[in-house]
Amino acid sequence: MAVVTGAAGLIGAEACRQFSNAGFQIVGIDNDLRAHFFGPGSSTTPQMQGLKEEISDLVHHPIDIRDRDNVDAVFSEYSSDISVVIHTAGQPSHDWAASDPFTDFNVNAGGTLNLLEATRSRCPEACFLFTSTNKVYGDCPNSLPLVEEETRWELESSHPYFEHGIDESMPIDQTTHSLFGCSKAAADLLVQEYGRYFGMKTAVFRGGCLTGPGHSGAQLHGFLSYLTKCAVQKIPYRIFGYQGKQVRDNIHAYDFVRMLLCCASDPVQGGVFNAGGGRFSHCSILEAIGIIESLRGEQMEFAFEETPRRGDHQWYLSDTRRFSERYPEWSMTRNLQSILEELIQAHEAAIRT
Repeated sequence: MAVVTGAAGLIGAEACRQFSNAGFQIVGIDNDLRAHFFGPGSSTTPQMQGLKEEISDLVHHPIDIRDRDNVDAVFSEYSSDISVVIHTAGQPSHDWAASDPFTDFNVNAGGTLNLLEATRSRCPEACFLFTSTNKVYGDCPNSLPLVEEETRWELESSHPYFEHGIDESMPIDQTTHSLFGCSKAAADLLVQEYGRYFGMKTAVFRGGCLTGPGHSGAQLHGFLSYLTKCAVQKIPYRIFGYQGKQVRDNIHAYDFVRMLLCCASDPVQGGVFNAGGGRFSHCSILEAIGIIESLRGEQMEFAFEETPRRGDHQWYLSDTRRFSERYPEWSMTRNLQSILEELIQAHEAAIRT
């Protein structure tokens, strides 16, 4: 049995599908906080309805992970039948976090602690997998020697990170994280510590830009999904800082969840893995706009804001070699072009319906 938190979100829903296909019964926890964070247009209710139709034996508990008693009750009900906990629920925007720090921290850090304790007391042999973020590194990547090019910022080719991206040795201290980055770092460390201190099977996956057609993109979260939504619906897109040359790597939810499946089949204790598109799938905002315009045959409307978002990365690519060396059967299958094609098709289909 697999317990999936944030079950109707981008990664949660994909985890439900893939783990169900792998033979796990799915217990989903999701109370649609995303609609509270980003408005009714970002509600995950339709995704949950679709999942219930797709996975006939899915059990849905619409509870809040901040509610310790209800979390414990769910874990108590299934107890040792739970073999894996996939924790994807959270407040995902570093901009939103500044508007309500208590909610952000209580969801991201407090909710994670509730789930870890429920796992330790009710199903201690279960594998606990956490969707963390590259924001735990704060803006430390901005101190790297970057070179301005026509459409992007790029790392100096002589730097050790140039070929493969940033690895897990990047420090998390003496850097601006955003409050979101702090709450996720607290959760990240808790998951590691429950593996190291209590000997539990835990791992954190520090995601780059996670994406796919199941993403309910919003201006403050979900870069590629929201960008393609703006293109299809002809919504002016706002670029915050760095002249639109900031670089992101992008990993499809399908490939990200395949990482979780590999780890669930051969768990580690306190594992830490970067999880992003790396050199395989990356772009600047300007480059993404260019590809979308080429695919759709029309120009997008966008405008620049001079000031970047606080703690935002100017250049970030994930080095995933630590994971692929541990799990050589895994590799990425969806590159940037295919991701954008899929996102455009999904948003165009949404308009037709």
